[in-house]
Amino acid sequence: MELKPIGLIHSPFKNQAGTPIQPRFAEESVRGHVEIFEPYVEALDDLEGFERIWLLFHLDRARPWKPKVIPYRDTVERGLFSTRAPARPNPLGLSVVRLLSRQGSRLIVGGLDILDGTQLFDIKPYSPKFDAFPESQAGWLDRGQVTDQADKRFDED
Repeated sequence: MELKPIGLIHSPFKNQAGTPIQPRFAEESVRGHVEIFEPYVEALDDLEGFERIWLLFHLDRARPWKPKVIPYRDTVERGLFSTRAPARPNPLGLSVVRLLSRQGSRLIVGGLDILDGTQLFDIKPYSPKFDAFPESQAGWLDRGQVTDQADKRFDED
């Protein structure tokens, strides 16, 4: 399988340390933009009207994966697949961000938790009817410690 970037994500975050650990913890005032490459611009049609969009992107600055990690919201080692740690076997990130506007090939977005210059692979509209399961159990996360920002534990060496 070969993934081709469809654009670049631009944000105020240059390093993992200090970046929100999830879009939910990003301040709405944290804005950036998504630059879409030709020939993908026409595929943005009809995206206006969606309050949020999913971004699928490359976690290119995370260290290599390990089967066990200490995730951001905990101090206990956990199995990688029970976490949202950025060091993954296939370094793909998924974030839901607020779509503020479209300006041609540029999407203005808020609530970012993504590093500046990150390659974008796909966009999907967020739908509360499809994507929200608010009563779902979340394993150890239901008991985890609260921290809203990343530190250096998953930076590439």
